[in-house]
Amino acid sequence: MALVAGPALFFLIYSLPVEGLSDAGRAVLACTSWIALWWITEPVDLVVTSLLPILLFPLSGALSVEETTSSYGNPFIYLFLGGFVMGLAIEKWNLHRRIAFKIIGFVGLNEKKVLLGIMVATAFISMWISNTATAIMMLPIGMSVVDHFQSKQPFSRNIMLGIAYASSIGGMVTLIGTPPNIILAGVAKSSLGFEISFFHWMLFGVPFSALLLFLVWIYLAGFRLAKQDNESVLQFEPLSPMTTAEKRVLLVVAGMAFLWITRTFIWNRWIPRLDDTLIAIFGALLLLVLPSGKKGERLLDWKTASRLPWSILILFGAGLAIAKGFSSTDLTGWMGSLFAHLDFLPADLIMLIVFLSINFLTEVSSNTATASIMLPILVTLAHSLRMDAVPLLAGAAISASCAFMLPVATPPNAIVFSSEKLTISQMARTGFVINIVSTILAYLFVRYMWGVAFG
Repeated sequence: MALVAGPALFFLIYSLPVEGLSDAGRAVLACTSWIALWWITEPVDLVVTSLLPILLFPLSGALSVEETTSSYGNPFIYLFLGGFVMGLAIEKWNLHRRIAFKIIGFVGLNEKKVLLGIMVATAFISMWISNTATAIMMLPIGMSVVDHFQSKQPFSRNIMLGIAYASSIGGMVTLIGTPPNIILAGVAKSSLGFEISFFHWMLFGVPFSALLLFLVWIYLAGFRLAKQDNESVLQFEPLSPMTTAEKRVLLVVAGMAFLWITRTFIWNRWIPRLDDTLIAIFGALLLLVLPSGKKGERLLDWKTASRLPWSILILFGAGLAIAKGFSSTDLTGWMGSLFAHLDFLPADLIMLIVFLSINFLTEVSSNTATASIMLPILVTLAHSLRMDAVPLLAGAAISASCAFMLPVATPPNAIVFSSEKLTISQMARTGFVINIVSTILAYLFVRYMWGVAFG
């Protein structure tokens, strides 16, 4: 049904005149409606839907083919591509495993401390690697921990939930950690002329994610674990010495992180054209060029690098094309006139409603698709209500990453659900509480911390 409903909705909107809206604006609205419906219902793969703008926008008169396809080559896409390459190198040399064991060992080795250690390790890795890859990497470690403690419920359940939730929470810290962050940066730059740098986003993202991670751990450890503290202590086999390849990957990753964090207040003085995307590509090239220490082998070969999630990058392009369609036509002004009727509501209430709606919408649709659809619309909403648009977009992007209730909401949720250590009802009950907490926290941070980070 959805397969037919998408094009039917397109032709209905495209063929009917809309008062106050130009032909180009109506074409953007029709195309976006088809794409949004298919993204939400998924009658075809997300990447297939994400190619529709290249066909629909030029044919309908929404945008030229040059304007549309240029969105698929946006610099922010290459920033994320560099992050993916970095993640593949970390995965190839098992550096993530060493980092995880070091953090777990540092935090502590009884049940509650192990849960905290696994969540901190997962969140830290997810800052630099996709949340899906992080969950896949951490699941075997979590399973071995559960086996060691010989625990069933509730400890095993909460280890799995901790991995899933920390994978999503950690990704919010950096621009490359999760797709909505990159979409936010792209829309803010193209539609509002506002640059969200790697460093300034971390000033905002680190305290938010750290506090949310701590609250989730308190909830799991304090209310969802057995009251008695297991006397068993986790013991790991001693880690082998770091290989030359691990050291070199760690050096490159640390160097990229340092350049990203210090670019705006150190390096741009001497290299004014340096930006986060150039740093990402520079790091990726280093990983593809530097030798690993093994004869004839580099830190990362193209065969491994070709496993990049190209579908996600194409989806980014589609989202940015939609944003360009909104900003290049009178659609933004037309929708603004509709939203103007909401001006009787307090701005704070509108923000809460937006964040909560996106939070629960992303339970049934991809967070990338949700951000791609909603952020351009929220630019219009903010302008019509005379609100500061960027903080509203930031809170919406965070909310799109806070889907904790259902296995279908995010890949990490689905991955840990496959362990058969928890049921859908258990994940839904726990996730509902965390959804509400994360929404309130997003509102508070956008309301009171945004100016501190970006002022």
